Amino acid sequence: METAVRGRVDYLPTLEAMRAFTATRTDSTADELWLCEHPPVFTQGLAGRPEHVLDAGAIPVVATERGGQVTYHGPGQVVAYPLLDLRRAGYYVKEYVYRIEEAVIRTLAYFGVTGHRVAGAPGIYVRLDDPFGHAVLARTPGIAGSTRTPRIPDDRPATANDPFAGLGKIAALGIKVSRHCTYHGVALNVAMDLEPFGRIHPCGYAGLETVDLSTIGVSTPWNEAAQVLGQKLGSLLAP
Repeated sequence: METAVRGRVDYLPTLEAMRAFTATRTDSTADELWLCEHPPVFTQGLAGRPEHVLDAGAIPVVATERGGQVTYHGPGQVVAYPLLDLRRAGYYVKEYVYRIEEAVIRTLAYFGVTGHRVAGAPGIYVRLDDPFGHAVLARTPGIAGSTRTPRIPDDRPATANDPFAGLGKIAALGIKVSRHCTYHGVALNVAMDLEPFGRIHPCGYAGLETVDLSTIGVSTPWNEAAQVLGQKLGSLLAP
C-alpha cells in the first residue's frame, strides 16, 4: 500500500478524487492510503438525517455516499482514506472495519491512551475519567456481552444505563465499498477546535461527547499522529 501525506486539502476535491480513483482503478492498480486534514466541513452519510445538524452556521454540509450519519472534519484532525481492493486483500467488510478500528486503538496506545469499541457504534472511544487506564468497559445492565450496545434514542435522558456515559468519541469511521474497493475512511481527533461538534448530533447520537488527544492531555503534532496512524493502517490492512 502506497501512503500519500496530502496535508491540508479541501474536502470536496478530495472526495471527487477518491471517487475517480475508485471508478477507474483496475485489478492491477496499487492500493493507496491518503492522509489528510480538511478545513471545517460537516459530512452526511447515506443514513444522515437533517435534524442531526443543529446549527451548521457558515460551515458547509456535504452529502456523501459513505455509511453512517453526520460528522465534522476540521483542522487538527487526521483523516485517513484507505483505497483498498478487498478482494485482493482477502477479507470482507466486517473484518476491514475491525482492522481500521484496531489501527486507531494501536495508534492511541502509542501515545499511552486506551481506546475502546462500543458494539453497534463504529469508531473508537476513550474513558473520560481515565483515558490512560486499562480497565475494560463495564457491561450495561440488561445487555449481554462485554461491550456496551447503544439502543437509546437521540433524545435519551442521561442515565446510568447510557452506553456512552463516561465516554468520549475520539475517532469516527465511515466507509464506502464499490466493486469490492473501499474509499472514505477514519478520522482521528488530535488537537481541534471541538466547538463544531456541539452543532450536530455526532454520528447520530444526541449529547455524545467528542474529544481529541489534546483534551485528554496528549500533546503531539499533526504530522506525528498522521505518521503513526498511517503506519498502523498500512500494517493492519495488508493482505
